[in-house]
Amino acid sequence: MSGDTGGFGGLMVRYTSARTTDRAPADTDRTAANTGRTSADTSRTSASDGSRTAAAALLTPRFRRPRRAGRATALGAAALALALPLAACSSDGGSHEPAGGAGSSAAGAAPSPSPTPSADPDAYRRALTGALSPLDSALRTVDGAREGTSLNKALETAATRAEAAADALQTAAAPDDALAGNSQLATALRALGQDLRSARGNGGRCATSPRVELDTAHGPQSVKAAGRALKALGYDASLRLPRTERARHRRPANGTFVRDGSRGGLGRLTINNGTSSDAVVTLTRGTRTAFSVYVRKGAKATVRSVNSGSYTVYFTTGEDWNGRKSSFTRGCSFEKFDDRANFRTVRVAGGTQYTVLTFTLNKVFGGNASTSTVPPGEFPS
Repeated sequence: MSGDTGGFGGLMVRYTSARTTDRAPADTDRTAANTGRTSADTSRTSASDGSRTAAAALLTPRFRRPRRAGRATALGAAALALALPLAACSSDGGSHEPAGGAGSSAAGAAPSPSPTPSADPDAYRRALTGALSPLDSALRTVDGAREGTSLNKALETAATRAEAAADALQTAAAPDDALAGNSQLATALRALGQDLRSARGNGGRCATSPRVELDTAHGPQSVKAAGRALKALGYDASLRLPRTERARHRRPANGTFVRDGSRGGLGRLTINNGTSSDAVVTLTRGTRTAFSVYVRKGAKATVRSVNSGSYTVYFTTGEDWNGRKSSFTRGCSFEKFDDRANFRTVRVAGGTQYTVLTFTLNKVFGGNASTSTVPPGEFPS
């Protein structure tokens, strides 16, 4: 019983100490409680276990209420501690947004440059016509010129104007769609000028026709291609290019006399042409040409009835024999034998003795005839 009383009294003390108001009445009650402890003990002794349990149940909520208040206070303090950093972050972020925001970035960005307007197509067409018209006129003159001095002069004039047209196009303002074609045409015109100048004949032997040279040149073909590209875009860049000629391969029959004088002797000349080109062999006496004979490559020809005398033997090789110029037009060479060819006709007892000679144009092992190069202008015609 005394253990239960102490335990119950302890509860009463803890509860009373939790109250902070009406301290004087509490002391009076404590005195009264001490005075009447015997009656209280008697009452407590007679109380049942159920009454004690009920009293404890009534006292327990009043004891835990201060503890809930303390826990709520702690939770409130924690919530306040969390709220303060969040507020600080919100305040800090707000203070930086104007400096790094989209509005500030847009205000500080440099304005983009405006695109360069394209050149006027009509103005470019006029510039194109102005650059090409003088050249077109010069090319028409080349087309009608006769081969020789007249053609060479026309080629030089056209070459100069082609280069001038290229310069004009390089400084012309071309529309965007014509920039590549304009540059291509300027480059092609420069190549055309070089080809026109290179095609001029030198007036000498073995001169390829300028029209044949232009037929295989790259400049005219490049000008045509560039003109077609611009025309497809609506820009007329047409030029009347001069007529050309394909390379020819004129070859007289083997043994044909290109030139023949009077022959009435008994001498005989055989010519072996083992070179890779056709040849024309010419025999002269002094400044006069006795005869010239055509000998194809890999063939031989024999000239009969050669008059007695001492001859110089010349030969030229090449391709495409031009009978009017008495010369090949491509791959020419001009040479002569260092030793003279001597033909003699002698009457002897019982008959006549005459000379038979054989010349081989190609180098052979054991040959005894040397040759020398001859300037084209000194070769007999």
